[in-house]
Amino acid sequence: MKKIITFGTFDVFHAGHVKILQRAKSLGDYLIVGVSSDALNFAKKGRNPVYSEQDRMTIVAALACVDEVFVEESLELKGEYIANYQADVLVMGDDWAGKFDHFSELCEVTYFTRTPSVSTTEIIEVVRSDAFAN
Repeated sequence: MKKIITFGTFDVFHAGHVKILQRAKSLGDYLIVGVSSDALNFAKKGRNPVYSEQDRMTIVAALACVDEVFVEESLELKGEYIANYQADVLVMGDDWAGKFDHFSELCEVTYFTRTPSVSTTEIIEVVRSDAFAN
């Protein structure tokens, strides 16, 4: 069985999230998804996610292409997650291109192109600007 692992915040879930997870699953038999904890999201992005980590995990786990979900507590633990889940392939968005190449000793590392014109950050900014426009 070929295991694929990927990571993300998956906040304000959108079509880009679905596409990257479906593409990741197409590389193997079993897709494992690390969902960033609320604390990790705040450390990475300087803001809390819109949806709680439990809600984000519930959304991701409900997808047919996802076989297992866990909370990613730290970026520094990615190697341990890869080893613990015995992943054969690490998939990340190309906004991380090159940043995880050192894991090629543990598994294959693949970067997928992000879906154009779809960004959680942009969606949040549009909602915020509309909310304050009135």
